[in-house]
Amino acid sequence: MRIHKKTTLALLVILLFVSACSAQPTDVPTPTHFALPATDTPAPPTETPAPTATQTPVPVLERAQYELNAIIDYDAHTVSVDESILYPNLTGNQLNTLVIAIVPNLWQGSFNLTGISVDGAPTTTYSIDGQRLDVALSSFLPAGNVINIDLQYTLTLPFAEQEDPGVSRPRIYGYTSRQLNLTNWYPFVVPNIEGEWILHDPWFYGEHLVYDAADYEVDVKFTDPATAPIVAASGLQEQEADSTRYTITSARSFALSASRLFQVSSTQVGDVTISSYYFPLFVAGGQAALQTAVESVQVFGERFGPYPHKSLAIVMGDFNDGMEYSAFFYLSKDFYNLYDGTSANYLTFVAAHETAHQWWFEQVASDQALQPWVDEALAAYSERIYYESIHPELVSWWWTYRIDFYDPQGFVDIPIYDGQGFRPYTNAAYFQGAHFLEKLRERIGDEAFFAFLKDYFEQGRGKIVTANDFFRILSPHTGADYSDLVRQYFQNIYQ
Repeated sequence: MRIHKKTTLALLVILLFVSACSAQPTDVPTPTHFALPATDTPAPPTETPAPTATQTPVPVLERAQYELNAIIDYDAHTVSVDESILYPNLTGNQLNTLVIAIVPNLWQGSFNLTGISVDGAPTTTYSIDGQRLDVALSSFLPAGNVINIDLQYTLTLPFAEQEDPGVSRPRIYGYTSRQLNLTNWYPFVVPNIEGEWILHDPWFYGEHLVYDAADYEVDVKFTDPATAPIVAASGLQEQEADSTRYTITSARSFALSASRLFQVSSTQVGDVTISSYYFPLFVAGGQAALQTAVESVQVFGERFGPYPHKSLAIVMGDFNDGMEYSAFFYLSKDFYNLYDGTSANYLTFVAAHETAHQWWFEQVASDQALQPWVDEALAAYSERIYYESIHPELVSWWWTYRIDFYDPQGFVDIPIYDGQGFRPYTNAAYFQGAHFLEKLRERIGDEAFFAFLKDYFEQGRGKIVTANDFFRILSPHTGADYSDLVRQYFQNIYQ
């Protein structure tokens, strides 16, 4: 759906008529607790009064809508953005402030806010600290009503220098000698769950962000169209006169990668276009990643539920790991280097893993910082489901090489902050999680197990779920006692 500011103003007029109411990071940001600094900016009220009985909520939008107009200077590594956010208050309470994530601000000098307005009026009642932007509202935003936030800013992209992958997550946001990556690059309103704005501290590994589903329309223009790179992005693309428009609905994020070196292979699965973007000399790996994604979309669509978007981009990344975004994921250059022409390799099982995140992250979201296993254990186990469906002769190899080679230990349900390093964290949340799901499947049987996964997908689609939701949805699907498995693999007892 195209979002226009004239439509926004008309919408707000209708709403008023109907309702009558009006850190200085290094390459891996050092984790800190972000407290708002003392400034002359008026602080938001500490308590939000309950809505009055006379207010009538007017639900207009199912989710937030983001419109971004981005001008990219590929060679200068800069981006100029005009962004508009239509945010519906679906919290059930009045709001007197909005909390917006500005992740690029974790890199010194990368984010420069040049203007911000609320419902068309410029405002100075905001404060910035690290990745957090607090916007104090001049009046309460009633439950069910919509507010329009406009922001203008520039990005100066950092060089994405890579550190030891055993110590920290890969650097993605920024540029390398052959690639420009925009990930978590735009301000977005963070989820508000039970009255709390969810914006966790960054960490050395794992993901710290939690996302509501939203609709995106992104217009991308390059300063020199004659030398414009090839672009991989979330969503469907439509060529405009001097820009390209990308649209995607009910998505957790919008990611973009650009390179003048990309080669592209595409195929169609039903009405979904799946495309693989890779660098020269890696044609075999690019084709293999595409084939695995195609097979995974088919297998997971049958086992879990339908793939939600009309496109899926697989991008060779100039860094050390895979990473998922909406209708888009990266695979490390190292996986392409190691590809041996068979299906028994990192490129294949990580491609299946990242494709699975289009179900366990994109559709069924969770708190990736405090309960990372909720999506990562399922994505890891989905690799097993891929192999048993497409390469059953390799299932035993997968367990040995992918999982048990690392002798995984620890409780599955650790937060990223308690992982004691990338490998111990991955062993627990991913690999012990896969072992738990395998034993659960053996205990309750295939029929109950896959019926549960479909139900879990259906109930969680478009939402942010918790570990309690996982076990709550599981319970009606079996009469088997699995309490011993919960005690063995989890430090908390879930209901």
